Amino acid sequence: MAAASMTLIPAAFSTSSNSSKSSLKISPTSPSPTFTHNRNQLNLRRDLLKGVLGLPLILIKGVPNSEAREVEVGSYLPPSTTDPSFVLFKASPKDTPALRAGNVQPYQFILPPTWKQARVANILSGNYCQPKCAEPWVEVKFEDEKQGKVQVVASPLIRLTNKPNATIQDIGSPEKLISSLGPFVTGNSYDPDELLETSVETRGDQTYYKYVLETPFALTGTHNLAKATAKGNTVVLFVASANDKQWQTSEKTLKTMLDSFQV
Repeated sequence: MAAASMTLIPAAFSTSSNSSKSSLKISPTSPSPTFTHNRNQLNLRRDLLKGVLGLPLILIKGVPNSEAREVEVGSYLPPSTTDPSFVLFKASPKDTPALRAGNVQPYQFILPPTWKQARVANILSGNYCQPKCAEPWVEVKFEDEKQGKVQVVASPLIRLTNKPNATIQDIGSPEKLISSLGPFVTGNSYDPDELLETSVETRGDQTYYKYVLETPFALTGTHNLAKATAKGNTVVLFVASANDKQWQTSEKTLKTMLDSFQV
């Protein structure tokens, strides 16, 4: 993912084909030289901005993740070695503020090459509170209009336990963990009756809790899958969501993405 950025200057609201020609003659009904000069400067900036926005996004190198919404991930992510029909997203410190601050350990998962990365609002990204955030934040989001969306949510470990460097088992059972993090899966509220299935997975020395939820009132979608683990000072939660229509065709794809997630 590219880390460089481009600063764009806001455009003016009006223009004139003769904006480069200004008169220094002052009259009660004509604008002052200063006003005319400023207007011309704004028009020039607007024209430059239009030129940049007119370029295909794939040609603009160094676009931050938050501005790469129209680019399919298959255009810049490598194919997965386990399944070439997917691509691999492997997060690194250049991708999020929490990774740069060392509050989250690098994580990875696979996704279809046609998906696109979505913008994470600054208020949700944790950008404003690193390196010490008191509440969970959203790391990254990806989505596809026909298949659904996924996001990675990180929560400070201290919010769930006072034990430093705790494992997910130290925090409690799968049911206890989801009762605390459920609202960050659904986007609004969590009802224990929405939990259909739980399971525990071990990869090396890392343990994961996995969930299947049916959430008719969730903002994220009527179907949610989640997978959580604890490492360092953070609990990391992977969430895959879909509405009823998306779920009919993408259930298998979303479960494959969920299974691939690891920290």
